[in-house]
Amino acid sequence: MALEFNRDGSIKLPKPGKKKVIVSEKIKRHDAVAVINEKAQETHPIVEIKCTKCKNKKAYFWTKQTRAADESETKFYKCTKCNHTWRVYR
Repeated sequence: MALEFNRDGSIKLPKPGKKKVIVSEKIKRHDAVAVINEKAQETHPIVEIKCTKCKNKKAYFWTKQTRAADESETKFYKCTKCNHTWRVYR
């Protein structure tokens, strides 16, 4: 909506009534998982979960808030055998 001006230079007020406003946001999706500090893995707890790659039954576990604050956090797992990393959204 462009601003309109009166002859004296003042801004014209919009006419009363309903207005339609569209707001959008572009969201980038990242499928890669970045590991910031390799040694940090050693401090993560080990849980029993089957690796989706090698079928090993133990993996390091941590969580991170990757989406909006009102959505649940993302759970990350890293296999103790093959180092495959995957995530689970809940």
